[in-house]
Amino acid sequence: MALIVQKYGGTSVGSPERIAAVADRVIRWRQKGNDVVVVVSAMSGETNKLVALINAVNPIGSEREKDAILATGEQVTIGLLALALEKKGQPARSYTGGQVRILTDGAHTKARIMDIDGSAIRKDLAEGKVVVVAGFQGVTADGSITTLGRGGSDTTGVALAVALKADECQIYTDVDGVYTTDPRIEPKAKHIPVLSLEEMLEMASQGSKVLQIRSVEFAYKYDMPIRVLSSFDETDTGKSTLVTREDEVMEEVSVRGIAFNRDEAQLTVQGVPDRPGVAYQILGPISDANIEVDMIVQNSGSNSTTDFTFTVHRNDYHKATQILARTCEVLGARAWEGDESIAKVAIVGAGMRSHAGIASKMFKVLADEGINIHMISTSEIKVAVVIDEKYLELAVRVLHQAFGLSS
Repeated sequence: MALIVQKYGGTSVGSPERIAAVADRVIRWRQKGNDVVVVVSAMSGETNKLVALINAVNPIGSEREKDAILATGEQVTIGLLALALEKKGQPARSYTGGQVRILTDGAHTKARIMDIDGSAIRKDLAEGKVVVVAGFQGVTADGSITTLGRGGSDTTGVALAVALKADECQIYTDVDGVYTTDPRIEPKAKHIPVLSLEEMLEMASQGSKVLQIRSVEFAYKYDMPIRVLSSFDETDTGKSTLVTREDEVMEEVSVRGIAFNRDEAQLTVQGVPDRPGVAYQILGPISDANIEVDMIVQNSGSNSTTDFTFTVHRNDYHKATQILARTCEVLGARAWEGDESIAKVAIVGAGMRSHAGIASKMFKVLADEGINIHMISTSEIKVAVVIDEKYLELAVRVLHQAFGLSS
């Protein structure tokens, strides 16, 4: 008997009919002799409705109270799915994040999971029940409800799989796996049947929306296999992508996929005094505001000054500019500027470790199309660049073709 954790996104549970279909699939997995824990998101569109209600009442109010509201969407779904399972003869029990005791830090709307108590779930599984858990949420040590940020149900699913020592975490979504890039941008994108956890981590960090990055970080840290499947495949025999250890990925192509992110903004501080500690003085207040920084470049300047450039998520841009304006006054910087019209494109592949010239080929392909590169970031298996957003789709298509991903 295997223990499977399944996660279903908002479109997968978007109506009573879809919830009934999920119940049928869960029962099929139970009939194969598996224990099943199900993590669900709010029904499609419900979180947006809750956000609209918040904005109508008090958009700048306490994030603690916002989390108490946002967490209710998943609470509806867990109850409905448990009822659907009961109707079909399968005993089930639902839990909110707080009832499971998914313990998080206190960073409301962006909380991080610290610990999970799986004892109640194990007891229910031993009694033959299917356990249905609300994704996206947890609770602080003092009992305050927290949410994990958009896409946080993926994180809940993988974290529960790790805590329960599951055999596999299955992520059901509206696509049948991971593709070489977004098929909506490049129709020739190809399905990838097996991908390494490290490659998926890089693709998620560079903008791939199939899996939320923090869920992949959990899986990578604890070596938890993830399988991405379509919840609209009623036969359970369609395509999927298994994200697993690198030694189980047989094919080592130089570039596995093209990831991109439109939600980037760039900030530059000009004429910063070139002395030790300046980078911390700039980024420390940004970090204290719970704003994540992505790419960083520091250029050598003149007259003992330097220019410092970094990128943040576009949603955090205006908050970051306010912080940066104050920091520049303290540092005596010459000026600062921002740009919300940028995007990030990255090529990813474990085979890049053993293939020379990948980065230079990427730069040449972009140059041939007249696409200017603003920033560059590299790792062993990734090369990422920041470009003007208006060239994003062109860059994705030409890189996909240049690295043979269309064939």
